[in-house]
Amino acid sequence: MCGIVGHLGPKNSVDIVLEGLKRLEYRGYDSAGVSFIDESDELQIYKKSGKLDNLKGVLEGKDFQARMCIGHTRWATHGEVNDTNSHPHMKDHISIVHNGIIENASELRKELSAGGYEFQSQTDSEVFLSLLVTELAKGSDFKAAMLKSFARVEGNSAFVVLNKDVKEIMSIKKGAPLVCGINEQNSEVFVSSDPYALAGMASKLYFPADNVLCHLSASNKNLLNFYGLDGKPTENYVSKLQDMTVGPTDKGGYEHFMLKEIHEQPELIRSLTQFYFQGEGLESLKKAGSFTPTKFHMTACGTAYYAGLLIRDFLESINKIPCSPELASEFRYRQPLLLKGEAGLFISQSGETADTLAAQELCTENGVNTLSIVNVDGSTLFRNCDNNLLIRAGMEIGVASTKAFTQQALTGRLLSFALSQKLGNESERVSLSARFSLLAERIDLLFGRIEEIKSIAESIYNLKGFFYTGRGRYFPVALEGALKLKEIAYVHAEGYAAGELKHGPIAMIDEEMVNVALVGPELFEKTVSNIQEIKARKGVILTIGPKNNPELEELSDYYFGLDFDGLDELSPLYVNIVNQLLAYYVAKFKGTDIDKPRNLAKSVTVE
Repeated sequence: MCGIVGHLGPKNSVDIVLEGLKRLEYRGYDSAGVSFIDESDELQIYKKSGKLDNLKGVLEGKDFQARMCIGHTRWATHGEVNDTNSHPHMKDHISIVHNGIIENASELRKELSAGGYEFQSQTDSEVFLSLLVTELAKGSDFKAAMLKSFARVEGNSAFVVLNKDVKEIMSIKKGAPLVCGINEQNSEVFVSSDPYALAGMASKLYFPADNVLCHLSASNKNLLNFYGLDGKPTENYVSKLQDMTVGPTDKGGYEHFMLKEIHEQPELIRSLTQFYFQGEGLESLKKAGSFTPTKFHMTACGTAYYAGLLIRDFLESINKIPCSPELASEFRYRQPLLLKGEAGLFISQSGETADTLAAQELCTENGVNTLSIVNVDGSTLFRNCDNNLLIRAGMEIGVASTKAFTQQALTGRLLSFALSQKLGNESERVSLSARFSLLAERIDLLFGRIEEIKSIAESIYNLKGFFYTGRGRYFPVALEGALKLKEIAYVHAEGYAAGELKHGPIAMIDEEMVNVALVGPELFEKTVSNIQEIKARKGVILTIGPKNNPELEELSDYYFGLDFDGLDELSPLYVNIVNQLLAYYVAKFKGTDIDKPRNLAKSVTVE
């Protein structure tokens, strides 16, 4: 969601902050802005709705030599998308950027307005600026004003504040991502919402705990200092050397990052078993498999939740461990029953999803062992869990997740394997590795049939709605397929268990509705019966199912045959590649912004 970058040092801070914000574009945003102290010692602010290039257009031709700057990409929560509501916000000698939601903003706004403060925007973020300016006007110094203002706001937030009078930057957070960095060789210090923004810039990273005030100042002996809520120095942070590099962010000859990332999946699949069976991941897999819980509480959001449904099927059918998958946004609010001997399993691409982090915190508070399946090493979820399994998907730029979904599900299959106590059995390892390799091979072969998928997409992209249906192990990828189409093509799409259509949704079926029927070898006859019900009501049938099947071919308006032989429990992931490509080409024919779909964010850091 919102991206934050701050810099203090001898280099041109504006250029550095803009580069950091560019790296965070993949997260999704609707406006961008920067604030800095210029060579005339004036506090400047430039912000523009729309893409980062709009902001760069405003700055073009202006030669700023700033040594201190904060920047922001906003994903709107309070107030419409316009220049005024964009960040940073400024008052007198103070400018701020904010990530998160101030839950008591309305109450505080009324109080501050009654006290004479005139708000310029509709945002909750300006409430913190008002609190801060008010405290400074009462005589508080910068540190005290930050701590007093922060104590008054409720909810999960991260604030970064630039103070022109003292030439310092301060930041503080609760339940939102924040990282500081330092490059001692160049006497530079940084702050950001994402360590990727600081790759190649900071040589060492610091991850402050909640309620820790981070102080960036060139006038102190240490460029970076940390304080607790009592104002005293604290070491309540985790530090590590920066080992992240700025990976290739070009499209590699593909038209979109999403298409590139779909094509990366076969090699990622092949390398996953190598990492966990022969490489550095073996010890973490052994550790994850050493504790067999009586039950898994599985929480995630969006695509990660649907991957969790596949993992549930692995753990229950293979390991006979009960699993309770639940949307993270609902998990803690229904007061779940958490018992000794159970475990929490948390699935996330970014490791910064606010609702998932809250669910993890609840499990920890109740003494439940926690395990993450996550992409980002060193993320908040990674740091907070007892054990972690990295999905090794690499940087995923496209907002709509593709390769992360596949890697999450396969990492869950490896967890299931470890819990079966088969890691020491070479023949079992070879067998599972071969199945992973077969999946990768089948996906490679699918890429040779893209013209078929493109042709189908061209025929159906203008129809009014889509029902994705599947039974058993194919139901989760019916949900995921519908989500992918909604995300990037902006069309109505729903995923249903095939047997549930007759319990209401079938009322929607007519000649303008498409049934994307996901059919596997399992429960074949029952699934075909459900397709017949749609066909009888003039629905358009697109079947993705077993190849060389005359019954399916005759029944379907469009038929895409697949070779399921030997894939067994991995078959849904094979089917889902067709879902991904279909969504991509439907969106392409509709002319949408595939890599950065409207209203969406890559990392959802608010509840």
